[in-house]
Amino acid sequence: MFRWGVLSTAKIGRDQLLPAIADSDNGVLAAVASRDVGKARALADRFGAAHAFGSYDALLASDTVDGVYIPLPTSQHLEWAAKAAEAGKHVLVEKPLALKAEDIAPLIAIRDRNKVIVSEAFMVTYHPQWLKVRDLIAAGAIGKLKHVQGAFSYFNVDPNNMRNQLDLGGGALPDIGVYPTVTTRFSTGKEPVRVQASIERDPKFGTDIYSSVRADFGDFELSFYLSTQLANRQLMVFHGDKGFIEIHAPFNAGLYDHHRVELHNAGHNEATVFRFPGAQQYRLQVETFVRAAQGGGDHVFSLEQSVLNQKVIDAIFRAGDRDGWEEV
Repeated sequence: MFRWGVLSTAKIGRDQLLPAIADSDNGVLAAVASRDVGKARALADRFGAAHAFGSYDALLASDTVDGVYIPLPTSQHLEWAAKAAEAGKHVLVEKPLALKAEDIAPLIAIRDRNKVIVSEAFMVTYHPQWLKVRDLIAAGAIGKLKHVQGAFSYFNVDPNNMRNQLDLGGGALPDIGVYPTVTTRFSTGKEPVRVQASIERDPKFGTDIYSSVRADFGDFELSFYLSTQLANRQLMVFHGDKGFIEIHAPFNAGLYDHHRVELHNAGHNEATVFRFPGAQQYRLQVETFVRAAQGGGDHVFSLEQSVLNQKVIDAIFRAGDRDGWEEV
């Protein structure tokens, strides 16, 4: 069994990844690290981990851990992913990995030098609903793809939440803007060449709280909006000349809606519904990661893909400060 360690007691770890590790068939939680050793011990006990450490460095130095999951604030992702990889640990690090695409190159070098797996935690790329969307598009089920439409929003004005703290890497684009971009890229195998965007920032927090984005992929267009101060919504639609594909809970399947993909014909008088009962994208992610780390040949979301996705987000930020197209 692969022995996981987690750096911090962050909510996404407590609520999503650690339960997924506990349910997985090839890994166990072995250690928890926190700057508050009491919190580390409490979380370790909750998930049956034998070890609790009062510092992240102590966990990385331990031979009781094969790989680590990093759900720290965004501004610390690259630093601790690099330290973990240098310690010879495999690394699954929460998105966004970085705030600039150019900052990922040193981590790629560290990964290669230490011969470890380092992957950004885009759980959606392991969900069977997105594999189905990719297969349907490739098979021509909707004909020629012309437009992709997306939305992702939630409401959060808590000043203590890292998503509203600029110095911790907060903001809508880093937190959720990565999802319409990564799922479109994943499903089509294409990269955007230029983007347009309008961005609104919170006058108190300084973070981006609303964006409307248009991305030119050459053969088709992606348009989406996102916000951290709008009512909850998620949607992705892939529209072709022979039909369209609608994903009703594209990013948090099972929370916003059921795991459901609908394929509609051109006349909108016939639909095929694909359901994926029981699919757990976080569990699928950690199990695939472990198989890759243990030499099974499974593909995980690579750092090279992280660079490409972050380049889109970087371009959107640049486009938001000017009128017109910005090259990716």
